[in-house]
Amino acid sequence: MKALKLALICLTSSIVFACGASPSEEVGGNAGSPEADDGWTTLLDGSTLEGWDVIGDANWTVGDGFVEATSGNGFLVSPDMYGDFDLTVEFWVNDLANSGVFIRCSDPSAIAAENAYEVNIYDTRPDQTYRTASIVDVAPPEVSIDTGGQWNTFEIRAEGSHLMVTLNGIQTVDVEDDQYVDGPIGLQYAAGIVRFRNVQVRPL
Repeated sequence: MKALKLALICLTSSIVFACGASPSEEVGGNAGSPEADDGWTTLLDGSTLEGWDVIGDANWTVGDGFVEATSGNGFLVSPDMYGDFDLTVEFWVNDLANSGVFIRCSDPSAIAAENAYEVNIYDTRPDQTYRTASIVDVAPPEVSIDTGGQWNTFEIRAEGSHLMVTLNGIQTVDVEDDQYVDGPIGLQYAAGIVRFRNVQVRPL
């Protein structure tokens, strides 16, 4: 009997090693497992408003792979707080749109440029100092880029007091400011036609 058990053990070991598995792995162990998490979380994919708090009376609706507002005034606000992070936001606006991406909002119920960092989306702002791709009242854009009538991508980094904004691959802001430390993310509607999709965040 002992000889038979030993023979079976040897046969099993031979099969495992022949298949390229180590003694510590089960046969078929991790085959087909997903790639390692890259740290990004999708906050808005354009298919639903679920997971966002709606503040104000903007008429947010779900379109064809994006969320859209065309009237009213208000925000979509993330329920979670973010301090240091990378954020990507895709947006489409018409020429007269007034919108923005607000980060580190200190008062989620009454978001404004006075209590958060507003990465502006406003090509036709009367005072062009803080037009699209600026941080309002903090840093004007290094380059003026019009965004109306096309899909655009913001890449926003907040790391301690270091704030960076990139629009369509072009850096527009690189500044130090320590007014706000953390808070939720807010997507604004104020005028025109505004659409958002593919909003993703990665904590640093």
